[in-house]
Amino acid sequence: MIKAGLEDVVAGTSSICDVNGKDGILVYQGYNIHDLAQNSNFEEVIYLLWFGKLPNKSEYATFCKALQKHRSLNEHVINFMKSCPKDANPMDMLRTCVSVLALYDAEAQNSDREANINKAIRVTAQIPTIIAYFNCIRNNKPLLPPKEDGSMAANFLYMLNGVNPDDLSTKSLDIALILHADHELNASTFAARVASATLTDLYSSVVAAIGTLKGPLHGGANQEVIKTLIEIGDISKVDAFIKDLFANHKKIMGFGHRVYKTEDPRAHHLRQMSKDLGIKLGQSKWYEMSRAIEEDVLKEKGLYPNVDFYSASVYYMLGIPIDLYTPIFAMSRISGWSAHILEQYANNRLIRPRAEYTGPKNLKYTTIDNR
Repeated sequence: MIKAGLEDVVAGTSSICDVNGKDGILVYQGYNIHDLAQNSNFEEVIYLLWFGKLPNKSEYATFCKALQKHRSLNEHVINFMKSCPKDANPMDMLRTCVSVLALYDAEAQNSDREANINKAIRVTAQIPTIIAYFNCIRNNKPLLPPKEDGSMAANFLYMLNGVNPDDLSTKSLDIALILHADHELNASTFAARVASATLTDLYSSVVAAIGTLKGPLHGGANQEVIKTLIEIGDISKVDAFIKDLFANHKKIMGFGHRVYKTEDPRAHHLRQMSKDLGIKLGQSKWYEMSRAIEEDVLKEKGLYPNVDFYSASVYYMLGIPIDLYTPIFAMSRISGWSAHILEQYANNRLIRPRAEYTGPKNLKYTTIDNR
């Protein structure tokens, strides 16, 4: 049976991530996402995805140092960014800058596992710097050198906003990065695996993934969610706004999922983060409006919020520009992409599906003068 969009088609095996859509369970390398979100951090999760186990103290320290060491960008990459249009799409900038990174990586074409892990470390460490620097360049702000210590979440917020973030902001972004790190064979991860299955280099596979994530049906939903919240403006207007959308058969972004038939387990943590940030910052209306929308949509359509819905208000309260939401998705998902690329290389077979032909048959050629 042909299934449009390959819905529910098993295209391969993987030990990296398990998505149980029926019961709303997400697992990374055997660990439930709830356990990781409550107790782990993003750096630990990257290690888990790549190496199949949580690191011990020595492994963790070494791994964090490697990520911290490679946060800085080559001056040629920075100069390239400065030469680009300031109104460029941030995902276009990120995609192109990852290509430029490859030009200055001596191991770019080396395909052994150690070299690929080194490249994965570098690109994972440098994507946050690319995103933060692009925002600074387009706003004529100074480029702050990345810190040589601390978490990826804390360093990113520091480079983006120019001040050291508070603990709640750092923790909120760190959890968001954990929750977005991997999600089995989603569109961008599948694109990365298709590319790497040809034995192209890791950078090219990541570029394929970024280009796929850019699509509004994959990575851009949370941008549309916050635009909706801003348009509504106040909790008193939620019910009327949502009823109008239903009446006009318009899609409400941030709800429903191809795999999950119940609540997306990632939404549980993002909902709480939205509430906590709102209380701390005196901006609870974003959480309250989101909660009201969630109740209306669940009652009317039976749809649950997905990972994008509450991440929108979280990022907004963290002071992150709306058009950087999808690049931050990539900042997290690079961990999963890299894990899948490494796994594909380790047990590779070219991914080459077939299509059922539906075009005309038995046509006879006629010369151009007789057409």
